[in-house]
Amino acid sequence: MKDLKHLIYFENLLQEANNELIGKARKKGRVCVAYVCENTPEPLLNLPGAFSARLRAPRTGSMEVATYYLTSFLCEYTRALLERAVEGGFNFADCLITPDGCSMMNRCVENMELLKALGKDNEKFFYEYMEIPMKGDDNGLNLYVLQCKNHILKPLHEHYGIDVSDAAIRKAVKEHNRVCELIRAIGDFRKGERPAITGYEFYVITLATYVCPKDLIVGKLEETLEELKTREPLEPGAYRARVMVVGSEVDDLDFIKLIEDSGAYVCADRFCYGSLPGRDPIVLNDSEDALTQVCRQYMKRGQCPRYMDMPKMIGRREYVDKMAKEYGAQGIIYEQMKFCDPWAYEKMLGSHILREEFGYPVLAVDRPYSISTSGQMRTRVQAFVESIEIKNIQKEGVANG
Repeated sequence: MKDLKHLIYFENLLQEANNELIGKARKKGRVCVAYVCENTPEPLLNLPGAFSARLRAPRTGSMEVATYYLTSFLCEYTRALLERAVEGGFNFADCLITPDGCSMMNRCVENMELLKALGKDNEKFFYEYMEIPMKGDDNGLNLYVLQCKNHILKPLHEHYGIDVSDAAIRKAVKEHNRVCELIRAIGDFRKGERPAITGYEFYVITLATYVCPKDLIVGKLEETLEELKTREPLEPGAYRARVMVVGSEVDDLDFIKLIEDSGAYVCADRFCYGSLPGRDPIVLNDSEDALTQVCRQYMKRGQCPRYMDMPKMIGRREYVDKMAKEYGAQGIIYEQMKFCDPWAYEKMLGSHILREEFGYPVLAVDRPYSISTSGQMRTRVQAFVESIEIKNIQKEGVANG
């Protein structure tokens, strides 16, 4: 299969947290709003004059300094971010907004603030900490709206003069939706027996939309979509099984590549930094303020284990089942970053229910932040692929026999 025209460009954007498009936007005077969790509504960070950049630490090596402050029992994502911050790798940010999706992330950002790791030579720099609801009900929505007002809109307006009006939010949602529509359309090419895009290629493109100004890559997303319409699909038998990856934060391209190199096609992505449901468009009406509508849709569609009410817990497994059917997944890889407490419980229960009640082959794994070349992980994925093949052969035998 011939490489996509802009694939190398997207890959290069992901080599550094401070990519070239962030620099381009900041030279034009735009405010870089850094954030660290999917529970932060993106459109509110992309108001006119501002753009969002979700923090990650590509090519992470030693985390000794961060481990000193956070201990070795916190997840490697938080430690990798703190290590990179201490190194000065996030000084492109003009502010940092974090929700309390987990206590580990709060500790990470609090240490950044105490160590004055961000905001060098920027007197306007600010940190904000949001409280996120634990139930998807009306009380939770009221809390969400209030937190977004006090910890996103108000400080952006007071520190940088950003327009936070209803009209500005609606404009940001419209631009956000264009990116979502393109990503979902590109992702549709993963459906069917002969996909026109690999799971790795799709994830490179999706990840890029989280870490740089969206308006600066829309053109390349549009060209990629047109390219896929005439691209020769994968050869029959190119992969031995179709899997859906479900779970916690994933911004490591090598993890998806390892899975596909082991013979499994990643056809769907229900994880933090993924497109399901992270790239669902936001539908607005004219009868209610835009902020409330944005918060409601983020809360209702959110798949984070931060939400602990029974309807949300049951809904998370039903959502995985729905997406697995829509994208033709034959098995599920349920991943959780080591020491990630919220997803540890979710993975344990979710993988069991998806296996026993929904009937999916499920591989549940703990993983480091940066997978690099993990022989053990590769062996486990290869064995999982073989087990799916055996089950498919047995099903065919029963059907024919």
